[in-house]
Amino acid sequence: MPDLKLGSLQVGDEIPSLTTDPIKRVTLALFAGASGDHNPIHVDVDFAREAGLDDVFAHGMLSMAYAGRLLTNCVPPEALRSFQVRFVAITHIHDRLTCTGTITEQFEQNGEKLLRLRVAAADQNGEVKIKGEAVIAVP
Repeated sequence: MPDLKLGSLQVGDEIPSLTTDPIKRVTLALFAGASGDHNPIHVDVDFAREAGLDDVFAHGMLSMAYAGRLLTNCVPPEALRSFQVRFVAITHIHDRLTCTGTITEQFEQNGEKLLRLRVAAADQNGEVKIKGEAVIAVP
Protein backbone atom coordinates (compact mmCIF):
# COMPACT_ATOMS: atom_id res chain seq x y z
CA MET A 1 0.00 0.00 0.00
CA PRO A 2 1.51 3.39 -0.96
CA ASP A 3 2.36 5.85 1.80
CA LEU A 4 -0.34 8.48 1.33
CA LYS A 5 0.21 11.31 3.80
CA LEU A 6 -1.23 14.76 3.54
CA GLY A 7 2.13 16.54 3.75
CA SER A 8 3.81 14.43 1.07
CA LEU A 9 1.15 14.89 -1.62
CA GLN A 10 0.15 17.75 -3.87
CA VAL A 11 -2.85 18.58 -5.98
CA GLY A 12 -2.25 16.99 -9.38
CA ASP A 13 -0.41 13.95 -8.00
CA GLU A 14 -1.69 10.57 -9.16
CA ILE A 15 -2.11 7.47 -7.05
CA PRO A 16 -0.81 4.19 -8.53
CA SER A 17 -3.12 3.06 -11.35
CA LEU A 18 -4.85 -0.31 -11.54
CA THR A 19 -5.15 -2.27 -14.80
CA THR A 20 -7.54 -5.20 -14.92
CA ASP A 21 -7.30 -8.45 -16.79
CA PRO A 22 -9.56 -8.56 -19.86
CA ILE A 23 -13.19 -8.88 -18.77
CA LYS A 24 -14.41 -12.40 -19.42
CA ARG A 25 -17.87 -13.95 -19.52
CA VAL A 26 -17.13 -15.85 -16.33
CA THR A 27 -16.31 -12.52 -14.63
CA LEU A 28 -19.74 -11.20 -15.62
CA ALA A 29 -21.47 -14.36 -14.38
CA LEU A 30 -19.62 -14.23 -11.06
CA PHE A 31 -20.36 -10.52 -10.64
CA ALA A 32 -24.04 -11.13 -11.42
CA GLY A 33 -24.14 -13.69 -8.62
CA ALA A 34 -22.25 -11.51 -6.16
CA SER A 35 -24.22 -8.33 -6.91
CA GLY A 36 -27.63 -9.85 -7.49
CA ASP A 37 -27.83 -8.05 -10.86
CA HIS A 38 -28.98 -10.84 -13.14
CA ASN A 39 -30.03 -8.62 -16.04
CA PRO A 40 -29.64 -10.92 -19.08
CA ILE A 41 -28.03 -8.12 -21.12
CA HIS A 42 -24.85 -8.90 -19.14
CA VAL A 43 -24.77 -12.69 -19.47
CA ASP A 44 -27.05 -13.88 -22.30
CA VAL A 45 -25.60 -13.38 -25.79
CA ASP A 46 -28.91 -14.15 -27.52
CA PHE A 47 -30.72 -11.59 -25.36
CA ALA A 48 -28.04 -8.99 -26.11
CA ARG A 49 -28.29 -9.64 -29.85
CA GLU A 50 -32.09 -9.37 -29.74
CA ALA A 51 -31.56 -5.98 -28.11
CA GLY A 52 -29.44 -4.92 -31.10
CA LEU A 53 -26.01 -5.42 -29.54
CA ASP A 54 -23.15 -7.53 -30.83
CA ASP A 55 -22.52 -9.17 -27.46
CA VAL A 56 -23.09 -8.86 -23.73
CA PHE A 57 -21.42 -6.02 -21.83
CA ALA A 58 -20.15 -5.52 -18.30
CA HIS A 59 -22.23 -4.24 -15.41
CA GLY A 60 -21.52 -0.58 -14.74
CA MET A 61 -21.06 -1.45 -11.09
CA LEU A 62 -18.27 -3.87 -12.03
CA SER A 63 -16.30 -0.93 -13.42
CA MET A 64 -17.04 1.01 -10.23
CA ALA A 65 -15.85 -1.97 -8.18
CA TYR A 66 -12.53 -1.92 -10.02
CA ALA A 67 -12.21 1.82 -9.30
CA GLY A 68 -13.00 1.02 -5.67
CA ARG A 69 -10.13 -1.47 -5.66
CA LEU A 70 -7.88 1.29 -7.00
CA LEU A 71 -8.73 3.29 -3.88
CA THR A 72 -8.45 0.44 -1.38
CA ASN A 73 -5.06 -0.48 -2.83
CA CYS A 74 -3.95 2.89 -1.41
CA VAL A 75 -5.91 3.18 1.82
CA PRO A 76 -7.84 0.71 3.98
CA PRO A 77 -11.57 0.46 3.17
CA GLU A 78 -12.47 2.25 6.40
CA ALA A 79 -10.60 5.36 5.14
CA LEU A 80 -13.02 5.81 2.23
CA ARG A 81 -15.34 8.72 3.07
CA SER A 82 -17.25 9.09 -0.20
CA PHE A 83 -17.17 7.57 -3.66
CA GLN A 84 -19.40 8.32 -6.61
CA VAL A 85 -19.14 7.77 -10.34
CA ARG A 86 -21.04 8.46 -13.51
CA PHE A 87 -21.28 5.77 -16.15
CA VAL A 88 -20.04 7.33 -19.39
CA ALA A 89 -19.82 4.42 -21.86
CA ILE A 90 -20.43 0.69 -22.10
CA THR A 91 -17.61 -1.59 -20.98
CA HIS A 92 -17.45 -4.40 -23.52
CA ILE A 93 -16.52 -8.02 -23.01
CA HIS A 94 -12.72 -8.45 -23.33
CA ASP A 95 -12.05 -4.80 -22.44
CA ARG A 96 -9.08 -4.21 -20.13
CA LEU A 97 -9.73 -1.26 -17.83
CA THR A 98 -7.14 1.08 -16.38
CA CYS A 99 -8.38 2.89 -13.30
CA THR A 100 -6.73 6.15 -12.29
CA GLY A 101 -6.98 8.63 -9.46
CA THR A 102 -5.70 12.21 -9.36
CA ILE A 103 -5.63 14.39 -6.25
CA THR A 104 -7.76 17.49 -6.76
CA GLU A 105 -7.90 18.84 -3.21
CA GLN A 106 -6.31 18.44 0.22
CA PHE A 107 -8.38 19.56 3.19
CA GLU A 108 -9.22 18.96 6.81
CA GLN A 109 -12.71 18.43 8.12
CA ASN A 110 -13.73 17.66 11.69
CA GLY A 111 -10.06 17.18 12.59
CA GLU A 112 -9.52 14.62 9.83
CA LYS A 113 -7.00 14.98 6.98
CA LEU A 114 -8.69 14.26 3.66
CA LEU A 115 -7.87 14.00 -0.03
CA ARG A 116 -10.38 14.51 -2.82
CA LEU A 117 -9.56 12.53 -5.95
CA ARG A 118 -10.87 12.50 -9.48
CA VAL A 119 -11.26 8.84 -10.47
CA ALA A 120 -11.78 7.30 -13.89
CA ALA A 121 -11.66 3.99 -15.71
CA ALA A 122 -10.78 3.78 -19.40
CA ASP A 123 -10.43 0.83 -21.75
CA GLN A 124 -7.33 -0.27 -23.66
CA ASN A 125 -8.14 2.30 -26.37
CA GLY A 126 -8.40 5.17 -23.90
CA GLU A 127 -12.20 5.41 -24.04
CA VAL A 128 -13.45 6.56 -20.64
CA LYS A 129 -16.08 4.22 -19.19
CA ILE A 130 -16.66 5.81 -15.78
CA LYS A 131 -15.58 9.00 -14.09
CA GLY A 132 -16.22 10.32 -10.65
CA GLU A 133 -14.85 11.47 -7.35
CA ALA A 134 -13.73 10.01 -4.05
CA VAL A 135 -12.72 11.40 -0.68
CA ILE A 136 -10.27 9.41 1.43
CA ALA A 137 -8.84 9.96 4.90
CA VAL A 138 -5.06 9.94 5.23
CA PRO A 139 -2.70 10.00 8.23
